Amino acid sequence: MKLILASNSPRRRELLAGLGLPFEVRVLPGIDESYPADLREGDIPLYISRAKASAYLPSLQPDELLITADTIVWLDGQVMEKPRDEADACRMLRQLSGKTHQVFTGVCLTTTEKQVSFSCRSDVTFCPLDEAEIQHYVREYQPLDKAGAYGVQEWIGYIGVERIEGSFFNVVGLPVQRLYQALKQFTILNS
Repeated sequence: MKLILASNSPRRRELLAGLGLPFEVRVLPGIDESYPADLREGDIPLYISRAKASAYLPSLQPDELLITADTIVWLDGQVMEKPRDEADACRMLRQLSGKTHQVFTGVCLTTTEKQVSFSCRSDVTFCPLDEAEIQHYVREYQPLDKAGAYGVQEWIGYIGVERIEGSFFNVVGLPVQRLYQALKQFTILNS
């Protein structure tokens, strides 16, 4: 089967490439990423990853396996999506400072015949960040395309993350170990 990654994320592309499997990137513009207001935690990115898969299904060929994913940051019972601007990014980092939050990624694998989906959770603890660190990170790294306004693989992760419980790669945006196991269910790795 041909692997198709439905994502604009350079981080997801890099992580999937790390599995050593050939894949193609396919992106449809304007996919609705809204979700029902009553969803919580890992159910949110799981719902969105399935919705993304539904948008691609009509164009999927019988020999293709589609990978869709979505990642959220969850803090104190609230979802932290991508920041609207630099001020919003700074606000989010102030909220994360000195606390433990959860990162959930929902992944959906879809063929014309079958669908498997799962969510993965990692707990991330930040040390207290001072205002100069927050301002420097937002100004220099422009994390406006990242849930929770940070990339753990960037400077803020180096200086601010005290501990991660769970998959580091999940925090980056794709839990590749779980993905690898799920791909085995499709026998893609045995053919």
